[in-house]
Amino acid sequence: MSTRTVSIVGSGHTQFGRLDATLEELIVAAAQEALDEAGLDASEVDAVYLGHFNSGLVPDGFASSLIHQVSPKLRFKPATRCENACASGSAALFSAMNAINAGEAQVVLVVGAEKMTSRNTQEVTQALAGAGYQNDPHEAALSFPQLFGLETQQYAERYHCPLETMAHIAAKNHQNALRNPLAQMQRNLDFNACNTVSERNPLIAPSLRLTDCSLITDGAAAVVLVSPERAKSFQREVVIKGKSHISDILPISSRDLLAMEGAEKAITSAMKNAGVGLQNLSFAEVHDCFTIAELLIYEAMGITPKGQGHRAISEGTVLRDGSLPVNLSGGLKAKGHPVGATGVSMHAISYRQLTNQAGDMQLDSPELSLVFNMGGTAVANYATVLEAKRV
Repeated sequence: MSTRTVSIVGSGHTQFGRLDATLEELIVAAAQEALDEAGLDASEVDAVYLGHFNSGLVPDGFASSLIHQVSPKLRFKPATRCENACASGSAALFSAMNAINAGEAQVVLVVGAEKMTSRNTQEVTQALAGAGYQNDPHEAALSFPQLFGLETQQYAERYHCPLETMAHIAAKNHQNALRNPLAQMQRNLDFNACNTVSERNPLIAPSLRLTDCSLITDGAAAVVLVSPERAKSFQREVVIKGKSHISDILPISSRDLLAMEGAEKAITSAMKNAGVGLQNLSFAEVHDCFTIAELLIYEAMGITPKGQGHRAISEGTVLRDGSLPVNLSGGLKAKGHPVGATGVSMHAISYRQLTNQAGDMQLDSPELSLVFNMGGTAVANYATVLEAKRV
């Protein structure tokens, strides 16, 4: 395994939400901003990678070269689209890191993008369900709200009812999103609103309420990755100090959903590779596609023992003023979840936080962060540890 590091030296991020922009326009906007922020001319880019799920959400079935629309100078640069369900953005980022570590590129532009709101809720739900196991009729019939609802029910049976904790997680992330001008949902929803089933907060699937679910979102994000040799010439630099990609088997019938084994292995491995522990992290951006997922990720991270994830909230650990704030951006829950963009967005937001460019979200001199992005029910698991080098 390579011990070389790769650095982020620029970021781009569109507004997340229900947008008029096309997939191409979202890609171009995020990519151009990342190049501008890095102070790079498009001619200096060696390769481009696109994270994009699609699954019928848009007719653009061959989207990798849409990044070339940024500039004629990108023409003939190798372009690759990566798909790994909700971790498609991180799949693109890791592929770009591999290209740099293999010596095939020095400067790589990575974009993640998704256009979802041109489809209705039923169509989006069906498209996302394609990321589940299709060769078992029972599993193939389950939507992702139903799958994570099943996790919620299993958690209640094994440990205790997690619904109040899940409502606290939702309220925390909505509160955090008020500081993020790029977030899709900038509305303060308190614990009572999130914990109460109502006309505005109906049950989506047993036992998930609407406020337990991430959003249907349009948006794009981008980062510029460079080799250690090139990184020295940039004004700002965040080093990807540790990384890990772990894939689990797809059928849920063969796994303990609550164990989140793939997530735990990826997070543990990335932190070990970086030589850090939880006590060293300034913040984390994690994959809260549903609030039960964030609860289980607390346990996979080792913040609390299994079955005690509620303590991360009740003891204040993961709050903005806690020892390890989680999802300062608002997370997928409130920032939004344009599937292919999510993994890149997490890295772009973290880069800005570590380089003191996060505006109202900014912490006081953060040094290290964890990013965890997953596809499916912890099937594709990507974890990185980022370190501020020059801010």
